[in-house]
Amino acid sequence: TTLLVTGSLLATIIGASATVGMAGLGFKQGLTGAWWILVGTVGLVVLGLFFARKVRKLALYTLPQVIETQYGRMVSTSASVLIVIAWMGVVAAQISAGGRILSVLGYGNPTMWMIIFTFVFVAYTTIGGQIGVIGTDLIQTILIYIGIFACAAAVLVKTGGFKAFQAALPADRFSFPVSQSFDLSALVTMLLVVGLTYVVGPDMYSRIFCAKDDRTAQKATLWTALFLIPAAFTIVFIGMGASVLFPNIAPEQAFPTVINNVLSPFWGGLVLAGLVAAVMSSATATLLSAGTILLADVFHQFSPAKATEKAIPRSRWMVVVLGIGTLAIALVMNGIISSLLFAYTIYTCGIIVPVLAGFFKDKLRVTAWGAMAALVGGGLAGLASKIGPFGGTKYLDLAALALSAILLFGVSFAENRLRKKAVEPGLRNKSTV
Repeated sequence: TTLLVTGSLLATIIGASATVGMAGLGFKQGLTGAWWILVGTVGLVVLGLFFARKVRKLALYTLPQVIETQYGRMVSTSASVLIVIAWMGVVAAQISAGGRILSVLGYGNPTMWMIIFTFVFVAYTTIGGQIGVIGTDLIQTILIYIGIFACAAAVLVKTGGFKAFQAALPADRFSFPVSQSFDLSALVTMLLVVGLTYVVGPDMYSRIFCAKDDRTAQKATLWTALFLIPAAFTIVFIGMGASVLFPNIAPEQAFPTVINNVLSPFWGGLVLAGLVAAVMSSATATLLSAGTILLADVFHQFSPAKATEKAIPRSRWMVVVLGIGTLAIALVMNGIISSLLFAYTIYTCGIIVPVLAGFFKDKLRVTAWGAMAALVGGGLAGLASKIGPFGGTKYLDLAALALSAILLFGVSFAENRLRKKAVEPGLRNKSTV
């Protein structure tokens, strides 16, 4: 039904990592931090109005299968590799969130808890498999919404009401849609790098495929976009309140600190347990998804004869290897939003343009080799914009996205010209005969 698909989409988007990370943005920059989810609202509106029905009518299961219908097995296998790399960054964000949430217990530091959290959820995923990570997304969504609204109300009371709250913060923190710390160029970058992952996303598409028909898929997508708006502003409000009440904490400790110090012990413990459960569920589901794609869409493509031979042991080993890799990314990135940006940039720069163009393949005359060039070139450029000597260079991520489009249409144009030239002599010979 529309309700269940909407609940599943909301649970996917408003997980613990996004919640804790976005409260940190509210702590640092105020209301403009809401754009982290609001760009998702924009992306979902685009998806709902123009692509949700197209996606559902394909009646597939995963995004790599969509890419295979557009460009063939070679491109879908390469896309699977890129998706796995990007989704390791998403899992790394869950690890960072888990470390920050658990560190408010007062024992150890976030790094220690990140290592412990990784060990626990990798073991849980390895032993439990798919059955162990099946959750009730609608119930999780309801609990998260109750938790964030309860925290926001408690913050408002603790700060002495809205007028006192407003007086305690610089006026720039209430600026919207842009501010001194978040200008128009930053907004455009976020709309493209983050917002486009909602238009073409493995998690979004897997939920859309679960809808009973294309109309349900469209309605659920648009309802999700609507429900994200109050959640976005409420979460950053919590972060802004934390900057008033606890100005000396790390920004991404804002939400856990509010839970631990503003709510009553009973409600605080309940919400904290809910956040830990949410991040555990998200981490296991994302890690298992990445492991499954790596096994089914990459490894088995090179060794089809071994597709069923020792599949379960191999999938478990892949989960372990990917878990270690995601912990390394989490420790290097050292932040929830930075880990997510790492993932989204690689993914957006490599995947988005070829997939969107693939829906209009015949009209745009894009080819498999053009898609491959866009995927590899854009993905590597996106990676270079985050790590290495050029990592962090302003606008390099947008340049990587533009490079993906240039490669897609440039290589496709060249390939079409070569094909045309190869066909023309044969047509001339037939005409002379």
